[in-house]
Amino acid sequence: MGRDILRVAADSTPGVVVVTVDNPPHQLVDAVFFGALVRLLDRLDADRGVRAVVWESADPDFFLMHGDVAALTRVPAGERPPAGRPNVAAAALDRLRRARYVTVGALDGAARGGGAEFLTALDLRYGTGRSVIGWPEVALGILPGSGATARLPQVLGRARTLDVLLTGRDVRAAEAYALGWLQDVVEAGELAERVRAVARRIAAMPPASVAAVKQVVEVAGRDPEGALLAETRALDALLGAGAHLGPMAAFLAAGGQTREAEADPERWASVIDAVVRAGADGPAPAGA
Repeated sequence: MGRDILRVAADSTPGVVVVTVDNPPHQLVDAVFFGALVRLLDRLDADRGVRAVVWESADPDFFLMHGDVAALTRVPAGERPPAGRPNVAAAALDRLRRARYVTVGALDGAARGGGAEFLTALDLRYGTGRSVIGWPEVALGILPGSGATARLPQVLGRARTLDVLLTGRDVRAAEAYALGWLQDVVEAGELAERVRAVARRIAAMPPASVAAVKQVVEVAGRDPEGALLAETRALDALLGAGAHLGPMAAFLAAGGQTREAEADPERWASVIDAVVRAGADGPAPAGA
């Protein structure tokens, strides 16, 4: 039995899982990593209690380094048949993006190539002043092959995606935040608690609503007009399931829909916090 390179721990908040990536000596995104990832995703997807997953690294310098370049040099050259489906790595990362639960990454150090692709597949990413991302694949005669060319335009836009992929340059924390790739940049000592706080907040939301938002946003990335219909269908499903009744009752009880509460930003925040604390639950939408 090999060492577990994806260590799983339960957070103090129910529904939040913390995964620590530990793949020494180089923290590579290699076949061993993807094998472990697929097995872990099978477990997480089967557990309906999972609402948010935090991903962090045991390596002080790298979240994940990149793909195994030495292994790629052993791939024989020559004509290759057209692929009929995404490769195993791309398909595994796509499962992260489509998961019903929210995924949050903590980057304190570097993530290049496959490491940056992994983080891009997560829903949210937080970093520190040490955060560095980059894609060296074009300089190596290939292209990012685990979904970055498909996902990055949704985050950065076309021109900025071409900039970072075609130049192979490093993108540091301040720029990554300005581009929207990082949601925030905090002090290194605050990173772990920050990502857990975000995960706990989302885990306290009704899971059916979280899954529905992720589904509609996913459609919007490729089909804005189709997203309108997807949104309407999701809303109808949520209303039909009755998952809104508990949260909305808590909202009204806390002073929501009053001029006094909604005109005061601090009181409004306390109303929403009261709804979140109520922890109203409901069934996940079909297919979530």
